[in-house]
Amino acid sequence: MATNYKFERLNAGRDYIADNYDAPLSLSGMATYSYMSPYHFLRVFKNTYGETPNEFLIRLRVEQAKRMLITENFSVSEICEKVGYTSLGSFSSLFLKQVGMAPTVYRRKLWALSAESYRFPSQAIPVCYAYNFLGKSTN
Repeated sequence: MATNYKFERLNAGRDYIADNYDAPLSLSGMATYSYMSPYHFLRVFKNTYGETPNEFLIRLRVEQAKRMLITENFSVSEICEKVGYTSLGSFSSLFLKQVGMAPTVYRRKLWALSAESYRFPSQAIPVCYAYNFLGKSTN
């Protein structure tokens, strides 16, 4: 029973990060929602989820930025701010490290695949997923 309670508390901290990814977050602030000390939260989070709270936060921010780069007409600077970064240089470096290309290159490549502006290109969706979504069989 105690293990489930601890896991629920850890999930509360993870949910707090996910719900507030676009705001400035600190380790102590994140840990507060799990009722743990910052360093205990860091250790337990890493052991449970396989990534640190900061790595999780970066991943969430980059994934949101990827969606916005494809579907919105905001500048890279605006997207940087909307996902919680104050430095365009830091955002671009993290994006490059996570995705393998700069945000502007990512946007340009995916928009080139789409027939409509600000739409996720259908060529980038795996066929098996599209068929599953549409209820069709791949056989």
